[in-house]
Amino acid sequence: MSSASDTMGDRLRPLLPAGLIEKKMFGGLGFMLGGNMAIGTTAKGELLVRIDPGKQAEALAMPGAYQMHMGARPMTGFIAVAAGGTPDDAALSRWIAYALSYAKTLPPK
Repeated sequence: MSSASDTMGDRLRPLLPAGLIEKKMFGGLGFMLGGNMAIGTTAKGELLVRIDPGKQAEALAMPGAYQMHMGARPMTGFIAVAAGGTPDDAALSRWIAYALSYAKTLPPK
């Protein structure tokens, strides 16, 4: 894990609801709801957001959002958010709510 990932994790933790499980993953952190990743950090310290794949265009239109890739392959159901999309706690809280609204629809693992 990187210090940039740790910094974003430190911003996320106080804003997250109780009951999410924190795990190291993808070179960053993942916060799990019912065994499903809802939100996390990238190794570069950006936000990693779980999205409804059917609403990808909507999510990518939001400030700072871009398609997340694992190597050369796009990650279906995930986007990343550059620092410009998370300037303050209010913006970060909106992303958390967006991610959790979809993660809550997934069956527990």
